[in-house]
This record gives sequence, C-alpha cells and structure tokens, in this order.
Amino acid sequence: MALVRILVDGYSLLHAWPQLARGQPRHTAAAREELIRVLARYQDAAGTPVTVVFDGPRSARRLSMPEDVQPIEVLFSGAGRTADDLIERAVHRFQPFGEVLVVTDDIAERDLVIGMGGSAWPCATFIAEIENAFRQLDQTLQRHNRREQARFRHGK
Repeated sequence: MALVRILVDGYSLLHAWPQLARGQPRHTAAAREELIRVLARYQDAAGTPVTVVFDGPRSARRLSMPEDVQPIEVLFSGAGRTADDLIERAVHRFQPFGEVLVVTDDIAERDLVIGMGGSAWPCATFIAEIENAFRQLDQTLQRHNRREQARFRHGK
C-alpha cells in the first residue's frame, strides 16, 4: 500500500532532536517553528504530505512564518486531548486511502498504530531519514549546477 501521509508527534521529535533549534527550550514557539521549517523542507524533498501534531492548545501567538513556508499541516490537540488522540484518529481515517507513517518515541503509541495497520518509526529513524533526504537533495542540486555551469561555459 502507498504511503499517504506522515504524522509526527511534534514534541516527541523535538525532544529527540537536540541539534534542532539549539539553545531553545523544546516547548517554545521558536523550537516549534524550526521543526515546521525542517518538516516542510522534508515534505518538499520526499513528496509525501506531513502533519505535525503538538500537545495542548495553539498558543495565542501565531506562527511567525510566511504562509508559503507552511505547506505542512500543523495541529494542536487542544484542552483535554493529546497529540496521540489526534494521531490515532487520523490513522483510522486514512486507512481507506493507504498507509500512514507515525513518528513518535512513545512505544505504546507505535504499537497501537501498527495494530491499526499503519507504520511507526522512532524519532531517531525519522531524523536519519530527513538528514539522508537532505544530503541526497544537496547532491542532486550540486550535480545539476555543475552540468549547467559546464553547459554555460561551452555555450550550449
């Protein structure tokens, strides 16, 4: 079955990735915004839609990123619910359309998602996937730029 969406437990990934938003507490808007930027870039490279879900209500402060930098879906669980609740509901709703990948370090949540027919990765695996995708994208761009420079130098 084709992968139709990646669902990310936002705070789980932020806590597992200390190099991201270095020096920022993991629960701040700045850390969330940096994660959203990276996930948007990954979505562009991978071509699979990404939804990131954060526990708690949306802060009164808007995300300070231009709209064109936010092609990913960002959800907040709201009061009385958790990110896990929203992720489980999304996995169930996406079942008819294909496989969903959930990224979380919550082992019980990963087991539940797999039991529902989805896939689940620990955050470290997804971080490695993102870094690999960015390396491949950079290599592709470098090759393309070298070809274009050579073509320009030769007047073609």
